[in-house]
Amino acid sequence: MKTRWILAGLFTAALGVSTLLELGPGLMHAPATGHEGSQNGNLPWQIRLNADGSSTVLGLTLGTPEQSSRLADVQGRWGPDTQIAIVAAPGENGTLEAFVDPAQAGFIAGKVVVSTALPKDVIRGMRERAIKAEFMESTTRKYTLAPADLSAALAAPVVGLSFIPQANLDAETVIARFGEPAERVRISAQLEHFLYPAKGLDLALSTEGKELLQYVAPAQFARLRQPLKAASQP
Repeated sequence: MKTRWILAGLFTAALGVSTLLELGPGLMHAPATGHEGSQNGNLPWQIRLNADGSSTVLGLTLGTPEQSSRLADVQGRWGPDTQIAIVAAPGENGTLEAFVDPAQAGFIAGKVVVSTALPKDVIRGMRERAIKAEFMESTTRKYTLAPADLSAALAAPVVGLSFIPQANLDAETVIARFGEPAERVRISAQLEHFLYPAKGLDLALSTEGKELLQYVAPAQFARLRQPLKAASQP
């Protein structure tokens, strides 16, 4: 599986986030105490549930468009490593996304994809004015925004985060870090999802590929759960 900026699967259907990335070994098994207090809530399992129903993870807030962080906050969080583009599969309008590689989440290294919400006509206009359109390792295209569109792009509210850690996880580590899931959904012999609806987290555990952590506002968790329910049916 080659490195590419496209998630051909369930998160694409739910949110429009599009990445599946091949990573090397990393460090998810650091001691659970003594090291986390200095991470300022930026570790993948440090999900803060806010009084207004939003959640904060990796330094970004997910909620209603009024509550959510903006793409400018993503750029402020990870700096010049943040790439911004519209990603569109054939026949789709596309989604404005940010991609960060490498991305630090506390002492955990990985890669991050952030999806945003913009009206379809705004996305369509940005695509038409894009300074470059290129195929990725599929029929999906990536559109590089014109400079004049960047200010509107940076104001777009964040609706979902996807984090791919360098570390290889196992079920024991997942439960130790994130707690017992509310539900486990097995898609295949190699792929199982650990669901935490109260936290807005779907953690896909793979025995053959890389793990994928998908975050949404807790109230929006059905957008992750529904495609899984369909995919798990015989």
